[in-house]
Amino acid sequence: MIRRDEIAAGLDDVRRRIARAAQAAGRDPDDVTLVVVTKFFPASDVHLLAELGVTDVGENRHPEAADKLAECRAYGDVALRWHFIGGMQSNKAAAVASYADVVESVDRVKLVNALDRGAHQRSHEVDVLLQVSLDPPGREGRSGADESELSTLADAVDAAGMLRLRGLMAIAPLDEDPRHAFDRLAEVRARFVAARPEASWLSAGMSNDFETAIAAGATHVRVGSAILGARPSIK
Repeated sequence: MIRRDEIAAGLDDVRRRIARAAQAAGRDPDDVTLVVVTKFFPASDVHLLAELGVTDVGENRHPEAADKLAECRAYGDVALRWHFIGGMQSNKAAAVASYADVVESVDRVKLVNALDRGAHQRSHEVDVLLQVSLDPPGREGRSGADESELSTLADAVDAAGMLRLRGLMAIAPLDEDPRHAFDRLAEVRARFVAARPEASWLSAGMSNDFETAIAAGATHVRVGSAILGARPSIK
């Protein structure tokens, strides 16, 4: 099977699963955006995804993301929307904003200021999601902001001239039933959207739990291996 056929088969399966999950939740499948995570995969795979109708791709490592985007533009894939979905250092945030259309992992004010600088240099607005933590406090490697910090973060994004607050992002803890984690997320999101109805995006769910995330209201799901296969071992 050639690579294009492999990707097309995985993509078709995931699209069917998204549709079934949305319909089971009483939602329109078109209200769920698929973000294909292309971390470690070559630009040639991203080009094939674009040919197959994918509009959104996700990367979580800088400068791999910047280099891959440049390669894809050489292919002519200029219509893709690039999501940066990984954690970042504040000294790299301005560079990320120089190419990303959406940054999903904003969890502290220091990042907001740096992203805004990068967006201004590019003269292009960047969509922003606030990453909320679903991990217990004090967990090693914990990423994301506490719910109590979201209002301050949102105010900082509002004050930035070139950033648009779109909503929230979260990752379910590996050692917990994702249903419980996403139920908590749905409650956090309901309170957040009540105060900021325009920030209605919810990015949640990956290859192993995106159907559960859709049931909890996810508007964006981040799927990689279910479409592209196991990630290459070379990093």
